[in-house]
Amino acid sequence: MYQTLLSGHSFIRWLVLLSLLYSMYIAYKGYSQKLPFTKKDNLIRHWTATIAHIQLLFGILVYMQSPIVKYFWRNYKDAFLNLDASFFGIIHIFLMLTAIVFITIGSALAKRKLSDEQKFRTMFLWFSIALIIIFIAIPWPFSPLASRPYFR
Repeated sequence: MYQTLLSGHSFIRWLVLLSLLYSMYIAYKGYSQKLPFTKKDNLIRHWTATIAHIQLLFGILVYMQSPIVKYFWRNYKDAFLNLDASFFGIIHIFLMLTAIVFITIGSALAKRKLSDEQKFRTMFLWFSIALIIIFIAIPWPFSPLASRPYFR
């Protein structure tokens, strides 16, 4: 079960990244060209947040099942010296939760803004911050914090 959850979490990561990048592109284009905020733009905003929340659920399930995280919490003092364990035990989940909060707030604020320009600007700003946090928190193969393959 753990491996299935981990594979799903790894796959959905790409959907989150693609949806965030596409949302930011739409938001930047709409803001810079003063386009109307259409129903399609609103759906993109909504689905980006939804995909991120689905990823969060998978992440929580993986976190609860992870042998690395279990080791971290059982051997708290010694595990802090292990960069891999401390990354997955604290850093990864904290940064990803923070990114999801930014996506959620950005989506909710953009939805409530009155002008189309404000909607695009809000969406671009909050989603950009979330994307930066996510890029830091993903265990890329080249990451100095924790290295994992692109697909698991």
